Amino acid sequence: MNKGNISGLVLASKEGEVIFSCGEGENSEVLALLSDAKWLEHALATRIVSVDISAGILPAVVVHSNKIIVMILLSDASDTVMEFLLGLDFSLDILDHILNDPYDAMVVTDKQGLLRFLSPVHEQFFRLKHAEAYGKLAHEVIPNSRLAHVAKTGIAEVGQVLQVGNTQRIVSRQPIKHGGEIVGAMGRVMFKGPEQIEKMARKVSLLEKRLAEYEREANSDKRMERYLDDIIGQSYAIESVRQQIRKVAALDVPVLIQGESGTGKELVAKALHMCSARSDARLITVNAAALPANLVESELFGYEAGAFTGAHRKGRPGKFEQADGGTIFLDEIGDMPLEVQSKLLRVLQERVIERVGGDKPKSVDFRLCSATNHDLEELVGEDKFRLDLFYRISPVVIRLPSLEERVEDIPLLMRHFLSELSDKYGNHDIDFESDVFDYLMGRQWPGNIRQLRHEVERAFVFAEEGRITIESFGHNPGIGKDAKSATPAKASKFNVGGATIKEAVSELELEMIADCMDRFRGNKKKVADHLGISRSYLYKKLEELNYTEE
Repeated sequence: MNKGNISGLVLASKEGEVIFSCGEGENSEVLALLSDAKWLEHALATRIVSVDISAGILPAVVVHSNKIIVMILLSDASDTVMEFLLGLDFSLDILDHILNDPYDAMVVTDKQGLLRFLSPVHEQFFRLKHAEAYGKLAHEVIPNSRLAHVAKTGIAEVGQVLQVGNTQRIVSRQPIKHGGEIVGAMGRVMFKGPEQIEKMARKVSLLEKRLAEYEREANSDKRMERYLDDIIGQSYAIESVRQQIRKVAALDVPVLIQGESGTGKELVAKALHMCSARSDARLITVNAAALPANLVESELFGYEAGAFTGAHRKGRPGKFEQADGGTIFLDEIGDMPLEVQSKLLRVLQERVIERVGGDKPKSVDFRLCSATNHDLEELVGEDKFRLDLFYRISPVVIRLPSLEERVEDIPLLMRHFLSELSDKYGNHDIDFESDVFDYLMGRQWPGNIRQLRHEVERAFVFAEEGRITIESFGHNPGIGKDAKSATPAKASKFNVGGATIKEAVSELELEMIADCMDRFRGNKKKVADHLGISRSYLYKKLEELNYTEE
């Protein structure tokens, strides 16, 4: 006899007299054990015992029923099962608890998906009589059941959510194997009360919120580094600027960015905005020097329909209104006229604007960034800048180094500009000669990064055979460490010999403007955009040049 795991059967009287036996139950050694009163008493008490015969050790179930002792001999069992069943006197009590657990119910199907066992709590839930569902397909009794699928594929499904009517249960499904082949599937369903499920759901929700916060923080850090990387350079001076931005960005404190023209103040303002909590709102840039006094209120505060002749029929929001929730960047604030400064101070103090032609004040919430290439304290001493406005805009000051203070960054900047130009013009076959870096690092750069970019762009255009050489910059090559003494191949039409640095910078600005006016054939918009200056500043310089249109 060998049906499944059963290798033998013995029926005996309570005195141990054999009534019926088959399979391993006919073994004389097994029958001898039943005649041993002490062994039989122990076996009935523990119900599961090991039978040690010459053929090996077999697990056996010994129970008493209707004055008949029944011994079922099993053919084999795993070491773990044997250890559990034989090592614990109450192992059957544990099995009884598992099968009748009202909180963690069990469902068993064969490999065809037919129900072979359904725990009592399941039967009560589905209002079934005991064993009524046996032999039916699992999904016919339990809606959305996937036990047949698990039995077919052999793929476990752990920690899934099972929807039963309006109730959600946590279920795990496992394939059952014997001898390496799938013989069925078992499902365990968490049948806890609503309060436990709700508590677990709250914990899961809390964990999901924390995970989302961590993801937001990680994304914020990545975004911050991306915009900080736009500030090209590895020098100590520029790394110090990045570190200041990291510390200040998250705060709503006003920031004044100081630095010479062409040092990249607008990049710092953009990084401060994009690394702040206001990054989803707008960054509004205002050229403070170009604000005419008669239009400052309409530009900054907006106007209502019909406020003045030529006003748009729908009205227009001002710069501060556009920056509501975001950041307003006042560039060249040191060149702002005094009468405009007083109007600006009022809105900075009160954070309230009123459109021209309107009568409804509106609160605005913005973060203020300002920039200047002037020494504002010096201007305050000369009565050219209001002291109270200076205090209002400069709780934190970030000073940008000039290019001469970070000459070691010149090769990185040149590579960056070359990459941009290559992408813009679709020419990726141009590169620098190795001696170009040393040459340019030895030159003076009164126009800073803007001037360097202009020089690289011009050299890119005139590069021959895919190489940018010293000659491409229109200068004679310097010799060794005397590169700083190199003179332009084309003589400047301005005489800067013996001039102060300020005078030399002014002369160079005029030369660059004159050169660009020729290059862009008098198109002032293109000249201003190319040099990164306002058109009002360009007009001022053209007057100094006595420039007249042909």
